[in-house]
Amino acid sequence: MEQTVMGVYVILKEGELPDDDPQDIGVLIEGVEVLSDLSSIAQACALLFGLIYCLNLSYPPELKCTFEVLQKIFLNLNGQRLSSKAQFLKNKLLEPLFLMAQSL
Repeated sequence: MEQTVMGVYVILKEGELPDDDPQDIGVLIEGVEVLSDLSSIAQACALLFGLIYCLNLSYPPELKCTFEVLQKIFLNLNGQRLSSKAQFLKNKLLEPLFLMAQSL
């Protein structure tokens, strides 16, 4: 975890399944645990985005597209301006909805 630039972590007790309640959920920035004992992964993600905004951090280059999709498509924050990769993914995600609408 020390080498993690930023992210959400989930710690399960040994032998637990991913569906079980985690032992801990938290947020890491530059290898430092900045938040812990959070109630859900969704809360951890929202708080991570809040920290990125408040601390004026840049997305890690290797995760830039992932964070852009989370921010602009799933959270609908500044969703009108998408990179070509994010726009392609958004179109692919919406494709089944268009097909269902046409069949009605």
